[in-house]
Amino acid sequence: MKSILLPLVFLFQFSSILLISSAYTLPDKYFINCGSDTDINSVNRVFTGDLNSGSVSFTKQGSSQVLDSNQVAGQASTTIYQTARVFRQRSLYEFQITNTSTTYLVRLHFFAFPSTTNLSMAVFDVSTSEFSLLRNFTFRNSTNAPTTKEFLFNITSGKFDIYFVPQVSSFAFVNAIEVFPAPESFIPDTALHITSSGSNGNYYKEIVSKVLYTIHRINVGGLTLAEENDTLWRNWVPDDSYLYNSNTAKNGTSYTGKLNYMGRVNEYTAPDFVYRTSKQMNIVDGSQSNNFNITWNFRVSKNTSHFIRVHFCDTVSPSLNVLTFNLFIAGKFRKEIKTYDEGNYQLAAPFYFDFVVDSDDSGILNISVGPNAKSDLENTAFLNGLEIMEIMEKSVSEAPVINNGTKKGLVLVLVVSVLGGLVFIGVLAVFIFFGRKKYRKTNPGEPLDSWSALPVFGGGSTHSRVTKKSVNGSNSLNLGLKVPFGEIQLATKNFDSKLVIGKGGFGTVYKGIFRNGVKVAVKRSQPGSGQGLSEFQTEIMVLSKIHNRHLVSLIGYCDERSEMILVYEFMEKGTLKDHLYDSKFPCLSWKQRLEICVGAARGLQYLHKGSDVGIIHRDIKPTNILLDENLVAKVADFGLSRSGPPDHDQTHVSTAVKGTFGYLDPEYFKTQHLTEKSDVYSFGVVLLEVLCARPAIDPSLPRDQVNLADWGKLCKNKGCLEDIVDPLIKDQINPNSLKKFAETFEKCLQEDSSDRPTMGDVLWDLEYALQLQQSPTKREPHEDSTTDASDVLTLPNVRRVPSLSESIVVEDSVLNSDSLNISESEVFSQLRIANAR
Repeated sequence: MKSILLPLVFLFQFSSILLISSAYTLPDKYFINCGSDTDINSVNRVFTGDLNSGSVSFTKQGSSQVLDSNQVAGQASTTIYQTARVFRQRSLYEFQITNTSTTYLVRLHFFAFPSTTNLSMAVFDVSTSEFSLLRNFTFRNSTNAPTTKEFLFNITSGKFDIYFVPQVSSFAFVNAIEVFPAPESFIPDTALHITSSGSNGNYYKEIVSKVLYTIHRINVGGLTLAEENDTLWRNWVPDDSYLYNSNTAKNGTSYTGKLNYMGRVNEYTAPDFVYRTSKQMNIVDGSQSNNFNITWNFRVSKNTSHFIRVHFCDTVSPSLNVLTFNLFIAGKFRKEIKTYDEGNYQLAAPFYFDFVVDSDDSGILNISVGPNAKSDLENTAFLNGLEIMEIMEKSVSEAPVINNGTKKGLVLVLVVSVLGGLVFIGVLAVFIFFGRKKYRKTNPGEPLDSWSALPVFGGGSTHSRVTKKSVNGSNSLNLGLKVPFGEIQLATKNFDSKLVIGKGGFGTVYKGIFRNGVKVAVKRSQPGSGQGLSEFQTEIMVLSKIHNRHLVSLIGYCDERSEMILVYEFMEKGTLKDHLYDSKFPCLSWKQRLEICVGAARGLQYLHKGSDVGIIHRDIKPTNILLDENLVAKVADFGLSRSGPPDHDQTHVSTAVKGTFGYLDPEYFKTQHLTEKSDVYSFGVVLLEVLCARPAIDPSLPRDQVNLADWGKLCKNKGCLEDIVDPLIKDQINPNSLKKFAETFEKCLQEDSSDRPTMGDVLWDLEYALQLQQSPTKREPHEDSTTDASDVLTLPNVRRVPSLSESIVVEDSVLNSDSLNISESEVFSQLRIANAR
């Protein structure tokens, strides 16, 4: 019934707007259907085919149309998501603007429909002449639904350009574009500024000179509102998934009477539906026990300013001038809400407040409403709607150079290229001359041609043992990463045993220093053994294509003289395992452990969703999580990695079982079906290991405690998790943080992969556990958590022994269910103690 009523109410609402709001007329441009010569009617606006538009132009050279392969041949598309414009080079759309110095809404629509061009492989930037809007954007989401990116900012010039810049060897695309003016004073120029230390009464100024990027638009207490339910074609989503504690809130009764629009609020501020529904405090029988704040948590960009608009409409008060409650923002600011005053002394009168809030490094922003200390018990608190927009500063100094194929443009490009080449050659010649001169002084007995002044990436021996094909595909290896064997010899002092920092299944790891002072970790297989060639190739293929702060960087490789050598950035603090037990390092605090887990989760999340193709690590464990000098975590060792399913229809990759005993996903082990959730299971074991500071497998313990994953889940279910927590940090852990952390690893360790969260969800939970650890333990009665923060964890001593876990390969085989019923000597015969693969 609701689905039938929404369009009817919307039609009435639209007709009333035209009569009531004479100050603003719904625009008829610009709505562009990209990659098409067809005009499409969509919710009271016409998207004009970009080939038909006379007032909008685009770069035609290097661009092409792409059509949905499911569309019937010869039939015109019926929606904006059945065509796209594809750009193979830097390109632009140019709009002629008549109404300047006005706030505009700019929306970019993306959908990777099935076509001859795999649109989901596109990686590109989007910018204007002053602002960078999207960086390294790629269309990837779990629902495979269209994505809309919305921006609001002033356009001050008569010409407005949107640039699409493909990444190297990729392309850009867009399905549709909207550029139209917003109502007058839609965005204020100033708003109360809430900094990291709270509000001191100062205001954030010149908001309209920035770009506002919409990241959350919430219909609190209501349903999803699609563009046909909004006067400005916005989308609003329900709030339930953002609630910190759903027991504290209930949906208010939907209001069906007349809304009293007053002052600056009108029908364009938000849809009627937003003001007719709300979340209210869940007060049961007037009991104070349920009288807690309602809190919503939102993911936001870290250490960034955000524009926040909070919507209210008092349809819950029984009479005038009785309801007063508090609004809390980011735990730093409180505002008393007097609905009678703000609603111009009448009920059902919409009103809103604007703020600029600086986020911290947690990436979480919380908004709460709660009772005023002076309120009577029967009074409540409520919220109707919420908008959060990231404030983007100017970041593009000049527009990207667009080559439209003209002779003038071609000449300019050639001149710039030639001049740039001459300058580069001159600098290189000077560099080589002084480099050789210096080398003669420091190494008079060494032939000049034996070494280059710096590590050389390229060239190499012709006796290469590495094929130019990857293990899982046909992509060529990145030959630009090749490092001469002699350079590696010099860096490691000819593989001096004193520089050994680890040994593992692949070989020995040495610390090295290149002649430019760069420290590296050199992993060398046994020369001439031929073992590990597949892992060697996979490692190079994976790390040459992905780059992230939380993934270890591959500096180069060498395959000369029957060698297989990998050169990585040097991680000063070693592996995570090095810090957990039998450690020469100081004990990690609980906060440090959480930060390390968050960093590793970010690296895995990037592997799964942020790279061009989804990658499954297959060997997540503490020895493959490295720490730099600042204890920043980086995931390492990609020798066993596999690409994810090649298309959205497949849920897994069928492959022989590989991984490390104690961390293997049981479902993958049984079915040989590898998924991203296999990494999630392994990471769950790592989380337990971080909490307990004991190895994943310890055969010296009683049988029910040998396997940490099983033992941890059992203790969690029995309510005695504190019995196995590392005693060295027992006094540091906030109980709320421990509770959230335990919920996280328990979800990761579910037997059925479909019950496990994604790495994105794991990351969110860990960031929240970190936020809880950083927040004060003691809580006021009206706050969300009912946990007694004063409880003290009483923990027994936990044995700290080296891990017996080591990488294993189980090719087309199944281990007996009694495989854990083995003696300590048998375990040592099967597994080798090691710190690196």
